[in-house]
Amino acid sequence: MKRFAAALLAAIVALPALADWVGMKAPAFSLPDQSGKVRTLDEFKGRWVVLYFYPKDATPGCTEEAKRFRDQFASFSKQGIVVLGVSLDSVESHKRFADDLKLPFALLSDSQRQLSTKLDVLGGFGPVSYTRRETFLIDPKGEIVTRYKSVDTSQHASQVLADVARLGKAVK
Repeated sequence: MKRFAAALLAAIVALPALADWVGMKAPAFSLPDQSGKVRTLDEFKGRWVVLYFYPKDATPGCTEEAKRFRDQFASFSKQGIVVLGVSLDSVESHKRFADDLKLPFALLSDSQRQLSTKLDVLGGFGPVSYTRRETFLIDPKGEIVTRYKSVDTSQHASQVLADVARLGKAVK
């Protein structure tokens, strides 16, 4: 019983480090995008990745955030930065949302809640689940270097671009 209690205590103590993820390898994923193509983190090795979670397609805050990333997409692309949006919505919902806003980046469907659960961004109440509005910035080595837990949808894309520029210089 003492061993079990010690193991349980050790696991509980380790939880805060896992919950933050900064400094750790980003978890592998295999999720379909709005076109049904399965995307993996491995396909973006060697590039910066913005993995932004949002609650629901076609809602005001999520639409604003997606538009900001869309409007600055050329700047992200010029720096070799991959932008990936993630929510629990279906592939079909993502397709409508991406088509309506003319989004040039992938929206990943985490309908089975696997990645959202791993990264501790799953929220909800009762039978309603959603992803909290959080972003993970992953460096070219696959390590999470920043977790944005508080996101201002009107400024977030600009903030991420500035952070990649700053961090990119520090990495070189």
